[in-house]
Amino acid sequence: MLISQLLLPVYIFTFMIGLPANILAFCTFCRKVHRKPAPIDILLLNLTVSDLIFLAFLPFKIKEAVDDMIWKMPEFLCPLSCFMFFSTIYTSTLFLTGVSIERYLGIAFPIQYSVYRRPRYAVIASLFFWLVGSLNLSIVYIVPSLPSNNSSKAQSSNSGTTQPSEFKCYSNFTQEQLDILLPVRLELFVVLFCVPFLICGFCYINFIRILSQLPHISRRRRLRAIGLALGTLVVFAVCFGPYNLSHVVGFIREESENWRELALISSTLNACLDPIVFYFSSAAVRSAISGFVKRMKEKSHVLECRKLQCCPLLESETDKYKETPSGYNQRHSIGQLEIEGAL
Repeated sequence: MLISQLLLPVYIFTFMIGLPANILAFCTFCRKVHRKPAPIDILLLNLTVSDLIFLAFLPFKIKEAVDDMIWKMPEFLCPLSCFMFFSTIYTSTLFLTGVSIERYLGIAFPIQYSVYRRPRYAVIASLFFWLVGSLNLSIVYIVPSLPSNNSSKAQSSNSGTTQPSEFKCYSNFTQEQLDILLPVRLELFVVLFCVPFLICGFCYINFIRILSQLPHISRRRRLRAIGLALGTLVVFAVCFGPYNLSHVVGFIREESENWRELALISSTLNACLDPIVFYFSSAAVRSAISGFVKRMKEKSHVLECRKLQCCPLLESETDKYKETPSGYNQRHSIGQLEIEGAL
């Protein structure tokens, strides 16, 4: 089946790349929030949790793609995996919007915002985002349970009453189900995609405009801010655009589009692109990545030195290197100062 052949490599790639990147970001934000919580870190931590939940349920989608989109797992996992899969897509849009608002307020109204910049407000906003995403996507539980008068076969395809080898998860809706589902999808497009996208666009365009007018901002920080803005807007447009566009087309044509599954390819890549936002948004993540790369280089250097000790001619060079650590320490101190200066 063509759809499963296209989805499977994207699912596997997203899982392999997104999982370690988001775990690294999660550990970093947990330490930072525990040490000194800031609104931006709380929002980014929740965005990381959303991505990790998405990745945790991605293996179910991988198994579904392996089975040519036939659901061969226990039937109760079908609505659960769909709920987690789709709700975390939309909670990601909300948390990305929250990050853009926090960035804009911090640079547009620095004095006024500093008075009200409290971690508890970010916690309240995060709870609100989780609630909105969960309530809107509860439709995946409601629609399959709706009664149908004219197509018991289509209804059983969603409720799991067919044979396990023929059961397709969340597809083949009856007309009664589509009458409820299509308006809800249109509402998702307007409320959870269009409104957040417009807010992000407004915040980041003004964020860049104000930042470019500040005289004491280095070129590196300006480029980082532009990368943050463009990265977030690309995530919105590329990852969430095609799937949400299918809601509008389906509402106009009064049917569930067959290419919706293909539109999920770009939405799945969101879990890989969010770490780009983490990198540009948080100095802690940049420091963690720099430290990880540095430790890997140090380990490779130690392994190389141990191999060189087998040769007497090269052992003296290694000892000479060990006896003169001042240059290394000096470079290490400079690197630390650069990292601390980026905080």
